[in-house]
Amino acid sequence: MFMNNIADYIKKNRKAAGLTQEEFAMRSGLGLRFVRELEQGKQTVRMDKVNQALAMFGMKAVPGRKDEE
Repeated sequence: MFMNNIADYIKKNRKAAGLTQEEFAMRSGLGLRFVRELEQGKQTVRMDKVNQALAMFGMKAVPGRKDEE
């Protein structure tokens, strides 16, 4: 669930910025494969790279309490 929220956020904001996945990858310094996997909600991604992607929008993932389900 957590990664799906981040995936949706990245994809929505990337599109709002008018960037393709390839352009976003180049500008953020990330690999295209990583960007694709991130936007698909892959559960096993490196958090430093997630934060590198989020930094493009002035955001950062930080530890916090898990929401009650």
